[in-house]
Amino acid sequence: MLLGQGLRTERTYCDVPIGRDAASGVVIPFPPHRGPVTVSFDLHNRHTYSEELVKANRAYSKYTATIGVMYSDTTLQTRAFVQNEFRTAADLVDRIQGGSGPGGLKAVAPTGTETIVVEIPEEEQSISIVGEKLTVIRVDGTDTFIAPGRPIAVISNVTLTYRPGPAKPAPTKTAPTRPAQPQRK
Repeated sequence: MLLGQGLRTERTYCDVPIGRDAASGVVIPFPPHRGPVTVSFDLHNRHTYSEELVKANRAYSKYTATIGVMYSDTTLQTRAFVQNEFRTAADLVDRIQGGSGPGGLKAVAPTGTETIVVEIPEEEQSISIVGEKLTVIRVDGTDTFIAPGRPIAVISNVTLTYRPGPAKPAPTKTAPTRPAQPQRK
């Protein structure tokens, strides 16, 4: 689900697909920790950029993407959303490197930013971020997307805050043993 690295920010961006279980989302594993883990990330809408539509004044889109943060057992911890309007390239958060477009950029780019902060209980070892629904209002109508597997949002700037877990005990060293020597008489 890695989308790529941002040209301007050098952040790593990941697609968030619609999913119904933890395995279908962006899984964020936690290192050994004591106490709760605070996870923060930036949630962006996912826009397919077209210079032609911008020049023709037909690029307007209003996005509302809803995502869920769930535990590995598929229990929903919380929901979040990002909403913004796109009109011109100035509305993009960044451009993604590694595409076949002009300058080696991908057509898909993040737009809008909502910072999400979630506290996860100590017993959890990971979370998954899954897409739920995307509504797009354009000049020519409105579309709603709910089909599993479709990428509907983008995340970046994932940060974990936690107390490290106890160090693993060092393996105990035992003195090598020698085989018993036969006794001479």
